[in-house]
Amino acid sequence: MLANLDLQNLLVLDIETVPQYKYFSEMPPHFQKLWEQKTKFQRKEEQAPEDFYERAGIWAEFGKIVCISVGVFRGENNLRIKSFYGDDEKILLQDFINLLNKQAKQLILGAHNGKEFDFPYLCRRMLINDLKIPQQLDIAGKKPWEINHIDTMELWKFGDYKNYTSLNLLAAIFNIPTPKDDIDGSEVGNVYWQQNDLERIKIYCQKDVVTTCRLIQRFKGIAMLADDSITFVD
Repeated sequence: MLANLDLQNLLVLDIETVPQYKYFSEMPPHFQKLWEQKTKFQRKEEQAPEDFYERAGIWAEFGKIVCISVGVFRGENNLRIKSFYGDDEKILLQDFINLLNKQAKQLILGAHNGKEFDFPYLCRRMLINDLKIPQQLDIAGKKPWEINHIDTMELWKFGDYKNYTSLNLLAAIFNIPTPKDDIDGSEVGNVYWQQNDLERIKIYCQKDVVTTCRLIQRFKGIAMLADDSITFVD
């Protein structure tokens, strides 16, 4: 699939997620109990549920999306980046859905660890927000070869299902500028809830998209994007 991939048919995305509430104590009591049950085997024995709450953004049931950044190629070496971000998750999800609905149905979606995180998280939050999942993300009933998704982490596995490799590590070994030169995913919740800095989160999310696009280019054996070939669209 990658060898014959026309990059202009590809949309690369990344999402940033945070806990739904600033503090564990703000969560409704029945959700506190459900959180305790959900994380029972992830927490250390001495770790209380509230002490683990900073990681709630990882789970779609307890987190929310605050930024979706997308990258679309215009030719092999020009990229347009657009972000949907804000406090109202339903609005940014609807704006993202509107974008996908304007695209060709055979549009290919790409991400790093997208099949395990970004794509299912998006679908779950769309359902929770009473939004219709766009065709490009709705894989129910589809055969594996009918799903137009590319996952750079899966490409790097080469069939090794035990292998997890971060985007930052792949960027390092391929000499791609790191996207983690400011914050990393574990800090996004703090930047959102404590610093109220959505702009910083957006920039971080966009860097991940650019890095994933450059990684796909390396997998295809073509020259990487130059910084001046990237356009950021409002």
